[in-house]
Amino acid sequence: MESKKVYLDNNATTMLDPQAKELMESYFCQKYGNPNSLHSFGTETHIAIREAFNHLYEGINAHDEDDIIITSCATESNNWVLKGVYFDTLRFGEKNHIITTQVEHPAIRSTCQFLESLGVEVTYLPIGENGTLDASAVENAITDKTALVSVMWANNETGIIFPIQEIGAICKKKGVLFHTDAVQAIGKIPVDVQKAQVDFLSFSGHKFHAPKGIGGLYIRKDIKLTPLFHGGEHMGGKRSGTLNVPYIVALGEAMRQASLHLDFERNNVRHLRDRLEDALLEIPDVFVIGERALRVPNTILVSIRGVEGEAMLWDLNKYGIACSTGSACASEDLEANPVMSAIGADKELAHTAIRISLSRFNTKEEIDYAMEVFKKSIARLRSISSSY
Repeated sequence: MESKKVYLDNNATTMLDPQAKELMESYFCQKYGNPNSLHSFGTETHIAIREAFNHLYEGINAHDEDDIIITSCATESNNWVLKGVYFDTLRFGEKNHIITTQVEHPAIRSTCQFLESLGVEVTYLPIGENGTLDASAVENAITDKTALVSVMWANNETGIIFPIQEIGAICKKKGVLFHTDAVQAIGKIPVDVQKAQVDFLSFSGHKFHAPKGIGGLYIRKDIKLTPLFHGGEHMGGKRSGTLNVPYIVALGEAMRQASLHLDFERNNVRHLRDRLEDALLEIPDVFVIGERALRVPNTILVSIRGVEGEAMLWDLNKYGIACSTGSACASEDLEANPVMSAIGADKELAHTAIRISLSRFNTKEEIDYAMEVFKKSIARLRSISSSY
């Protein structure tokens, strides 16, 4: 079989959208002024920044009175929300409780563990066997001490979409701040901060074809959040540091393109995902986590009995196919997949999970090639497995 290169790890990072790349290039060497400067070099970049922000606001249906603050990534945004709420509310003891889930990204889980060391009480809600979260579990966990609920919009490993709109309504009714990590939702499904009634929303550009190293935090109007960075009046004094003009320009264009391609994701990407998933499910003892209708259109978390996840990755890599065993931020951790453990999978299956994630740049030819390679690799690895 002739080897090809097929990238199926788009939940880890995505290629830069060619239109975003083209738009940003002139802001490195031609239009390089500081947008806070008053001379012409600054004003021409300021105009580009404004246009990029317009695309960001439109992409998540933020209102003009709301804030979208540029950050380095969603990890920074997540840390900022949790630690900012701690500085503003939790450390005074009147409210000292956060609610989150057992399957959040490490940027949330690790920050919550840090806050626990400072005396904050954290409730980690379990998920069901199909990877879903019941909104009523959030409501039942809220007490008069709860300051913040933080629940991801879509899970980075299963692709399961959580009931954000229902949770938002619950938090609104209870008078509790609500944050969502929307990293795996933007560009795949509609994200509307007004309908969801979220107070904070984190995103990373490199998950929807913008550059790595830039993201953002949505903050609903009139909500105070203590800054992590001090030193200047950038972003209205909320996040100091000179703006990265080329990356902001690309971020705005990537958001615009992501919004334009939502129907393509819903139809074409989903079709390719389902085509590959159907082929995998034809193989005995292969399991996919979560119903298709409950997942974002691009994601498959598959467990292959008798095949170690890491061994499968190396075999796929030999044929030029890139997948992962879970969150790329924890790729050096060879423990059992935490989501598989959270849904109650047996120990063997929890070590066999492979995450496959497509983008709108994948083709039918690539998926057909991947189907062949998966079948061949599973057969080979099972033939030498001591557990199958």
